[in-house]
Amino acid sequence: MGILNLTPDSFSDGGQYPTIEAAVAHAEQMVSEGAVLVDVGGQSTRPGYVEIGAEEEIRRVIPVIKALVSRLVVPVSIDTYDPVVARAAFKAGAHVLNDILGLQGEGKLAEIAAAFSAPVIAMHQHPDFPKAPGGVLEKMKVFFDDTVSIALDAGLGLDRIILDPGIGFHKTHPQNLEIIARLDEIRDWGLPVLLGASRKSVIGSVLGLPVTERLEGTLALTAVAAWHGVEIVRVHDVAANVRVAKMVAAVRAASPT
Repeated sequence: MGILNLTPDSFSDGGQYPTIEAAVAHAEQMVSEGAVLVDVGGQSTRPGYVEIGAEEEIRRVIPVIKALVSRLVVPVSIDTYDPVVARAAFKAGAHVLNDILGLQGEGKLAEIAAAFSAPVIAMHQHPDFPKAPGGVLEKMKVFFDDTVSIALDAGLGLDRIILDPGIGFHKTHPQNLEIIARLDEIRDWGLPVLLGASRKSVIGSVLGLPVTERLEGTLALTAVAAWHGVEIVRVHDVAANVRVAKMVAAVRAASPT
């Protein structure tokens, strides 16, 4: 999954695509490099972000989504937790919902996705997660069980749900690393998994590098994800990540165990 941020304040690439043509050109480049899904976001969710409101988010994303749908050969996802934006994006042609609140925010996102027969990427985050008692995956499983129940009640089938463990969202760096190390256990829950760790602070915490120098760290995490059989990695640098994922997948397929 290639990331297309249409925000001026994203933590690593804010403000790089100020026009529709610039955004579409970058999306086309990512597809040419191997992206099989383009994720469009107009609301930054970096630490300390400020909500911009549905009207401004729609102004940023809808013209680009319409252009992408007419020109790309791969699906387009909308990265939003706002039901008004989600509905507008689906009407504009978006195919997938990427919800950082895991269908547990305000509004009827699950029902909206079901009305458009759209798959949902449901991300885990909970403000009390770092200090709450219990194991990391055990606590995450409780959250995702609720997400699945919400989705099923709304008419979304299990084949429409993808789990994102939410690296960097209300988690300590040790928790982030443990989650990545145990991605195979998350896959054992029986649903596809997405890992979104590209350029994130967990990489900076280990390597002591700024966001502009985290490519190698991102590639390492993509390699781990690919080894664990994770279905989707959400990344900024598509070409390099695709190559790493393909190489690891080939080695994994050759393993006798």
